[in-house]
Amino acid sequence: MTVAEEISRRLHAAFAPRLLEIENQSEQHRGHAGFQEGGESHYHVTISAPELDGMNRLARHRAVHSAIGKDLLESIHALALDIQVAPAA
Repeated sequence: MTVAEEISRRLHAAFAPRLLEIENQSEQHRGHAGFQEGGESHYHVTISAPELDGMNRLARHRAVHSAIGKDLLESIHALALDIQVAPAA
């Protein structure tokens, strides 16, 4: 299972997201710090989930990091998060 697949599995289990996109951007960082041969070092995650809507920005990021897990976060170099929330009613 790739890192992207594992991130997806964990985020689906934690949040049942309305939207989840995971982009492996590792190749864009070739030659930069943290690049690993074979990729799987830099990711961009876009997520929208009802559970995240009532949280402030810091709480949303902490929740996503917690769902992904320390073990997986330590295996990658960079994780960019785009957490989209539903507009307030």
